[in-house]
Formats: sequence, structure tokens, C-alpha cells
Amino acid sequence: MALNKLRSKLGLPEANWILVFGSVKRFHERGFIKTLHKRYPRAQIIGCTTTGEITPNGVHDDSIHITAMLWERSSLRFVAKPVVSMAESHTLGNDIAADLNQADLKGVFVLSDGLNVNGSELVAGLQEVLKDVPITGGLAGDGAQFTQTFLLHNDKIQDKMVVAVGIYGADAIMTSGALGGWKPYGPPRRVTKSDKNIVLELDGKPALPLYKMYIGNYAKDLPASGLNFPFAIMSENKIITVIRTLLAVSDKDNSLTFAGNVAEGSTVRMLQSNHDRLVEGATDAARQIIDKGANLAENAVAICVSCVGRKLVMADQVSDEVYAVQRLLGTQTGITGFYSNGEICSGNDDAHSILHNQTMTIAYMSEHNA
Repeated sequence: MALNKLRSKLGLPEANWILVFGSVKRFHERGFIKTLHKRYPRAQIIGCTTTGEITPNGVHDDSIHITAMLWERSSLRFVAKPVVSMAESHTLGNDIAADLNQADLKGVFVLSDGLNVNGSELVAGLQEVLKDVPITGGLAGDGAQFTQTFLLHNDKIQDKMVVAVGIYGADAIMTSGALGGWKPYGPPRRVTKSDKNIVLELDGKPALPLYKMYIGNYAKDLPASGLNFPFAIMSENKIITVIRTLLAVSDKDNSLTFAGNVAEGSTVRMLQSNHDRLVEGATDAARQIIDKGANLAENAVAICVSCVGRKLVMADQVSDEVYAVQRLLGTQTGITGFYSNGEICSGNDDAHSILHNQTMTIAYMSEHNA
């Protein structure tokens, strides 16, 4: 909903953490920050712009979704730092992690600029310092325009920023789930030349012409149409280890720029999917959380960060993946989140977080009952 349609009294006015997800347009409505602080005077407020807002009632566009949380037996620490350059993304992750690092840290939630950060390097920098700590979150979106994304931290709205929250204490619970639902097609290709997240050659041939050949008529709408055809990075036993979303192309050097690193020497395949497979992937992400022993009788919040590419594939049925998560995690779990330019999560365990693309990721947060 728009800012002027918010209820005059919102729930949990004593909240100490507010999450806000919304469109670029809504983030720049007059009185946006002032209204939030008036409603929640005790809270730290963070958020980002999106390519769709995830709510318990499905997925919305061009709206504002506010999630209020009161952490009663845990402590929170908020850190915001500017993005100096994409090349310094790893160092930025190190710096944020150093500010959050202490013995009773249970997990970190991160929101980042969606266009000026190398998400792979940012997460690697965080995890390098915060070994075995769950790190979840995502890269901001801008309605699939790939022009400018914005972050919110208390009284500031700006691009080129990363905001992180550390959650501390014996009663804090943080776990996660992440799965895609994409299927490889076409032959495996070896990345013979790349520079971090820029792929220049596949099997010794210029990457862009080869990519255009595979996507056919969709090539005229690049880079946006590339959201329908991500890359899978494959393990030696032909298992998908991570998915990468195309962000930009360059006719000058025939390169493909992805939302995360694609290492030289790695094996990749094109991916495609459909509605049913993507919903099944979201269901399995929620099931991972249950399999890790989450007590669904406790009040919890599930922050779903899903990829803009999934939204484009599912179109008018995109809410189905949100409902799939909701069905498994139950009524005690509040659902919130957004469609992103990249997802931060681990998945099978909670100790090795990476940047995902084209994936439904879920950060599950709660406190043990008193």
C-alpha cells in the first residue's frame, strides 16, 4: 500500500527493529522517514527498494511493506557503511563483520545496494571474519530497471550503502533455507576467461555471442531477458552448486556480467524453469528449516528473499511460492521479504553463506520461549 493509506495506528509501537521493503517510488514519497519514526519511535529502521514486496497476502508491486519486531531477550547491533567501489566489496564485508563480531553473535542479516556491489565478494568478506555464523539477506532491487537501488537506515535513504544487523544472545534463533527449482539445458561449458563476476569466454569463444545463440529471440531484450536464462555453476559430479543471474552485457568486449562471481575454470550450464518447479524449490527451502529442528510453535519471522528472475518466470502466479513457504512454516511465523538482485544465504547448513541468484532464500528468526 502507499504511505498515505497506512492505518493511523500500527501494531507493536514498542518495536525495536523495523524492516521496510518498497518500490523506489514509495521510498521517495514526501514524509516517508518522518512517518516511520513517528509510528515507531524506539526502533532502528532499515530497509531497501525491491522488485516486488513479499507479504503474508502474497506479492505486491509499488507498495510499502512494514514488519515490526520486538526482540525481548536478545540484543541487536546495526551497522551501515558506504560502498566505495565494487572492487572493495570484500574489504567492505570484512569491515562490517569486524564491527559485529563478538562471542554471542547468533546471526547476521544484510541488505546491500543491488548494482554497485559484488555480492559474492561482500559475503565472502563477511564470512571470512564471522566463521560458522549464519549470514542472510539480499541485494536491493529497482523494479528490474537496473538503474539505481536504495537503502534505508533510520533517517537516511541512499544508494551505495550496505546495512547489517547482528543478533546476539542465548535465546536468539537464526537458521535458513535456500533452493532454486531450475533445470539445466544445453551442453556444459567451461569458463575459459573471467574476471570475478565478468565472463569473457566460454570454451575459448566470446561469451556474449554464444549466450545470444542459446536464447534466440530473447537476445534483442538483453540484459533484462537474461533473467529468464541464468547460469548454473556445476560441481565435478554435475550438481548445481550456485546459480548466477545476468546483470549486464557488453558488445564491446562480448562479455556477460553476473550478480556474483563465476570463477575461471568452472563449468557452467544454462538454466530454464517453469512455475511448478520454482514453487517446489520454495517449498523445499522451507522444508530445510523444518528439518533443522525449528520449533514452529514459537513466534517467528521468515524473511523471504527471492530473485527477480523467478518473479518474471511465474508472472501473475508469483504469490504461489510465498504461499508454499507459508503453508509449511505455519501461522506462528510472520512472512515478509522482497524480490532482489541477489540473495544471501547458506541453505543445507548455516555455516557457509554465499550469494545466490534465482533462488528462494528464507531467513528464519525467533527467540526461545521464556
